[in-house]
Amino acid sequence: MRVLLLGGGGREHALGWKLSQSPHLTELLCVPGNPGLANIGSVMPSVDIEDPAAVAALAVAERVDLVVVGPEGPLATGVVDALVAKGIPTFGPSRAAAQLESSKAFAKEIMGRAGVPTGDASSFTDVAAATAFLTDRHGPYVVKADGLAAGKGVLVTSDVVAAQAWARLCLEGHFGEAGRTIVIEEYLRGDEVSVFAVCDGTTAIPLAPARDYKRLRDGDLGPNTGGMGCYSPPGDLPDDLTDATMDTVVKPVLHALAAEGIQYRGFLYAGLMLTPDGMQVLEFNCRMGDPETQALMPRLEDDLLELMTEAAQGSLSERRLEWRDSAAVDVVLAAPGYPDAPERGTPISGVGAAEAMSDVIVFHAGTGQSDEGLVTAGGRVMNIVGLGATVSAARSAAYRGVDVIDFPDMQYRLDIAASTGTAD
Repeated sequence: MRVLLLGGGGREHALGWKLSQSPHLTELLCVPGNPGLANIGSVMPSVDIEDPAAVAALAVAERVDLVVVGPEGPLATGVVDALVAKGIPTFGPSRAAAQLESSKAFAKEIMGRAGVPTGDASSFTDVAAATAFLTDRHGPYVVKADGLAAGKGVLVTSDVVAAQAWARLCLEGHFGEAGRTIVIEEYLRGDEVSVFAVCDGTTAIPLAPARDYKRLRDGDLGPNTGGMGCYSPPGDLPDDLTDATMDTVVKPVLHALAAEGIQYRGFLYAGLMLTPDGMQVLEFNCRMGDPETQALMPRLEDDLLELMTEAAQGSLSERRLEWRDSAAVDVVLAAPGYPDAPERGTPISGVGAAEAMSDVIVFHAGTGQSDEGLVTAGGRVMNIVGLGATVSAARSAAYRGVDVIDFPDMQYRLDIAASTGTAD
């Protein structure tokens, strides 16, 4: 099979890495790709992956058998719709289905219809109404841009003035159209965990859970980011969490969408908060998480290409996926200035030494090539994934890999998987 993979981050490198292990793969085409993906497939960086017509034309010209959409941007612009209209099997939800991520207000509406447990929320398009609403509430305050803002459109604060300022910032255009509507949500206390499913419109199969770290600095301090690390499996979860999530969240949401005439095919991510009163849904993503993908793909035993093909064709069979009886810990290396103004073009050294370690995998994210070699080209530069029989062993491997990589003012957390709820 010839597969076209859209995206160029760490998530896409991990997906490409796993796809390349399938005996059914004959060629992997990556747009725009990255230096890591260039080592396992053909990189074609000249096409705008958020342009539905351009992507569809490329897929037809290259006679691909399957398109896999990695990031959220192409989903929101309707790339999947354009590909399906050309008869090309595509793994990823349609534009209408992807509103679960591209509009937080839409997601709340669907959860309400499906009876999914989630915090209370109100939507606003007017600054005065939003600030007045916040004045009448008690903190902490959760204020979110309704649309896609690259993981940076959320503020959680106990300061009502800061919450009001953030609401004003969003509504006055800081995030463009993504912030023209905001959602003010109930603050939920508890432990976060990510649960994923593969969906074909009617059938859904769960993936293993993972836990990520959103804040920039140790101790969950600093600004929110796209994710600074992750590990799998978390050791402190209820035994029935995955099945409960499928029964009370994923399947009811698929049914609610179907009632609206919307078929959901692709990955569905449920960000959960395990509160003292039970599980609550924080958000949905309509693709695999980043950095969770980088921790999950090395643990997955099943053929990812077969799984994606079945889902894209609407022929997914109910089954339990097989997972390695081991752990993975992912530490994100970020550029100086991330998340606000990451510096680019800085030389990176030591990647070869990390890749030579038998229990370490390096997934490229924001990297590029220059005449001098590998350089930083984005905020989250790469993922160093350690593997081991336990989370502790995997954590040690990951940080050994981190220790041999260097670029000036490299940012990373030292506490990824430091507390996992287990004694290992």
